[in-house]
Amino acid sequence: MIKKISYCLIFGLFFSITTSGMEYNSNRIKYHSHLHSESSYQHAWCSAHNGIEEYENKDKTRIDCLTCTHAVEFDFANKWAESIGQAEHYAFMTGKKGMVVLILENPKKEMIYFKRVKTLGQIYNFDTEYVTLDILNITNGKCQYKDCKCNKYK
Repeated sequence: MIKKISYCLIFGLFFSITTSGMEYNSNRIKYHSHLHSESSYQHAWCSAHNGIEEYENKDKTRIDCLTCTHAVEFDFANKWAESIGQAEHYAFMTGKKGMVVLILENPKKEMIYFKRVKTLGQIYNFDTEYVTLDILNITNGKCQYKDCKCNKYK
C-alpha cells in the first residue's frame, strides 16, 4: 500500500499538466482562474451524497468529502495527477475506497484529463467521477454558495 501511495505521489509531482484558463499576475507568475471555487463543487456533491466535508485525519490532512464508503478528493482538471495521490492517501488513512471527483469547467477540452484519471483508477483500484457547472445550479451567473468566488464580485 505504501508503495502504491508513493507511486501516486511521484506521478502527481512529475506529471501535473495544466489546461486552458491560465492567467498571469502582476509578477508574470502563471495561475489558473476559475469561475467558481472548488469548495462550491465540493458542497454540492458532498451534500447530495450525505458526506462529511473537510473530515480531518489523524495526520491533520483534510478529506474534501468522506462518505460511508469513500474518501473523496476534488480537484480541477489541471490538477488531475495531484488528485490521485491525495485520494490514495485518504483511502490509506481511513480504510475506505479512494475516489477522485474531477471538476470539468470546460468538459469538451478537459475530458482528456478525466479519461486519464479513470484509466489509472481502473489500474490502481480507486473510483472516479466528474462534475460540471451543472451541479452548481447557476442562476444569473452565480451559484447558491455564498463563499464561492462568483458571489464575491458584484
